[in-house]
Amino acid sequence: MTACALCNAEGASAFAVTPREDSVPLCPVCQAGVSEGPQDGPHWRCLNEAIWSPEPAVQVLAWRLLKALPEAPWAREALEIAWLEPDVLAWAEEGSGAAQGEDAIVHVDCNGTVLASGDTVTLIKDLPVKGAGFTAKRGTAVRKIALVPDNANHLEGKVEGQRIVILCQFVKKA
Repeated sequence: MTACALCNAEGASAFAVTPREDSVPLCPVCQAGVSEGPQDGPHWRCLNEAIWSPEPAVQVLAWRLLKALPEAPWAREALEIAWLEPDVLAWAEEGSGAAQGEDAIVHVDCNGTVLASGDTVTLIKDLPVKGAGFTAKRGTAVRKIALVPDNANHLEGKVEGQRIVILCQFVKKA
């Protein structure tokens, strides 16, 4: 039996990684996740290792699945530290529909400047952080922001080691 390229489960069968003709062995659970979208759960923690695979096709599938889990903090963190070769990243984006999906929602700062994932922004107001017990001070730089894919008013970033959601109206692009 063949092992799944993502989770190492037995009983994998070949799965084509579109739009190229490369294929990798995937178990039925991983195939369903790629086809229908994954639901956050313990099974998908295997993507933390799969994103670092030496096989580009495995990296592409891991990137697409991590991108499909925007509500999972562990998936966002894995995407933040992951690095793909430019051609592999283009392949992953090309087949995932990510390029079309991000065009639909535009995030803008307080001055109307368009924001992108990975930008650095500065807070323009003191913001109390609910549940964390501190206030994010005006002038704080938030590096490597992540855009919330389904809400044009929200972005995410780390302030004082905490990952928080920030309203776009309270930041300006640095």
